[in-house]
Amino acid sequence: MKTIGEIATFVTSKNAGPFLLTLDIVFPDAVTYRRFNAQRPLDRETVARLYGIRPEDVLRIVEFDPAYAIKVTLRRPWGSGAVGETDVYGAQQHVPLMQHAIEWDD
Repeated sequence: MKTIGEIATFVTSKNAGPFLLTLDIVFPDAVTYRRFNAQRPLDRETVARLYGIRPEDVLRIVEFDPAYAIKVTLRRPWGSGAVGETDVYGAQQHVPLMQHAIEWDD
């Protein structure tokens, strides 16, 4: 088992407008990227569980081959800057995804 953060080169998050959040997983090379995708370790239900949201609030999981990256777009529970919202820029939201462990043997 390894976490996604241990496999990927980096995992980030950012706003995709005031009501959406994008999580990016970028892999070091084509081999790692293809191996990760072949396992299909991320689906709407898994991401929803990690973030405590409904599966229908996980809007897209997109494989972006040219960058060896996966983009996950979710609906934010609160709009950016709303009362009670704690991360205006969405920059601290990647941690649950980064810490998610999957089957991965070297």
